Amino acid sequence: MFERLEKMRQRYAELSEQIGKPEVVARREEWQKLVKEHAALEPVVNEYENYLRLEKEMSECKDMMEMEEKEIKDLAEAEYYELKEKKEKLIENIKILLLPKDPMDEKNVIIEIRSGAGGEEASLFGMELLRMYHRFAERNRWKIEDIDINETELGGIKEATFMIKGHGAYSKMKYESGVHRVQRVPETESQGRVHTSTITVAVLPEAEEVDFEINEKDLKIDTYRSGGAGGQHINKTDSAVRMTHIPTGIVVSCQDERSQIKNREKAMRVMKSRLYDYYQSQKDAEYAENRRTQVGTGDRSERIRTYNYPQGRVTDHRINMTLYSLPSFLDGDMFQMIEALALADQNAKLSKIEDR
Repeated sequence: MFERLEKMRQRYAELSEQIGKPEVVARREEWQKLVKEHAALEPVVNEYENYLRLEKEMSECKDMMEMEEKEIKDLAEAEYYELKEKKEKLIENIKILLLPKDPMDEKNVIIEIRSGAGGEEASLFGMELLRMYHRFAERNRWKIEDIDINETELGGIKEATFMIKGHGAYSKMKYESGVHRVQRVPETESQGRVHTSTITVAVLPEAEEVDFEINEKDLKIDTYRSGGAGGQHINKTDSAVRMTHIPTGIVVSCQDERSQIKNREKAMRVMKSRLYDYYQSQKDAEYAENRRTQVGTGDRSERIRTYNYPQGRVTDHRINMTLYSLPSFLDGDMFQMIEALALADQNAKLSKIEDR
């Protein structure tokens, strides 16, 4: 690890010199590439230099501990062990900084919510999850684009597809893939019994043009009239779009926009992301493992979280974390849980590196 850190420090020094040269600055594209590399190295190099400084100070303390004056020896020993503790924490932080970055982390995300077991109660909870993610996105100042919302007569959703656009959206939202379980007394339950329902959430990084090409011949595109319960607009024209990828059978619908062209564009973006996810999972076993196992198994068929209304708690089963703040959590205050999941993910990756 330290050999690698030393090479990174040398490279950082080279880049610091290069990006200050007028002739390099004049070559704009090359200069921007070097600046980006320099910025990526900076946090690791800074921490490594802090580590080297601590090593030097610890060495000086050791020398002082050899002196005859007891008072100086005691002070040096106390400082030595304080520095040692700092050094151990610094090493852990450096290890985290050296972990390979998920190339998808900075991408926008497409989220799909589908009601599972529990009938109308599951659909109603699906709408609450949709609101929760919208509120979380707003708290992060991300932009939200609804793509297709299939509402029920009672104000729930059978399924919903929407996009979140913003810096680091996938890095935070990727932990939401899986089965979400709700335990509560439905309004229609006269005897006050607690019912259990489930919702499935899928989180996909948005595929960019360079990521994936779709052969138009492989697509079947149908148009139909938009409309539905729960306040969706009803058009007199066939503006809604249903897109089917014939080789895989993947189907995407979009009726959020009044324009058929816009609905087609949105449906194509979702289709690209779903196909990208599908083919990557087929092609690369390690990629598939990472997508399914960010924390725990993370599989879309796995129960990841329980929302218990009678007890006012939300429990994430992957990290055994329970928060007794269900109302604020459902209002989008998910930060504590997301941070804990990210930390558990880091620790799991560190353990794999240390076991090698």
